[in-house]
Amino acid sequence: MNGAAALGYASLMLLAGVAIPIMAAMSGALGVRLESPPAAIATVFGVAFLAAALVALFWGLPRLDQIAAAPAHLYLGGLFVGFYGLSITFVGPRFGIANAIFCVLVGQIICAALIDHFGWLGATRTPLDLKRLAGMGVMVLGLLLARKG
Repeated sequence: MNGAAALGYASLMLLAGVAIPIMAAMSGALGVRLESPPAAIATVFGVAFLAAALVALFWGLPRLDQIAAAPAHLYLGGLFVGFYGLSITFVGPRFGIANAIFCVLVGQIICAALIDHFGWLGATRTPLDLKRLAGMGVMVLGLLLARKG
């Protein structure tokens, strides 16, 4: 991968990182106003579905045989998205957005390292070594230090 592509990918993911706590705060506030975190996240996901469907129309839709050929377990990713959305919508207003996201980040660091280490779900294998574990430890320590009360 060239430097420009890497910078583009990193920039896109930085923006995604910015979007996550904004989404958490907005869906949490909607859940409080509706007095129903499940209704709030269903509404938010409805908007997300419409936006993704529009992008898919412009990007190009897959053929039916491609959809059928994909392993069924890969479609279960939607359950993880739903779990995250519902949990952050419920917990964020009660625990604080920053506290909730800090805990999410620790979980992401651990899980992402395991996925890469074992090459699960088709990921490129990147073995865990002492240097990588130390870096992850520093990140987790930083998150713990930044976490309030």
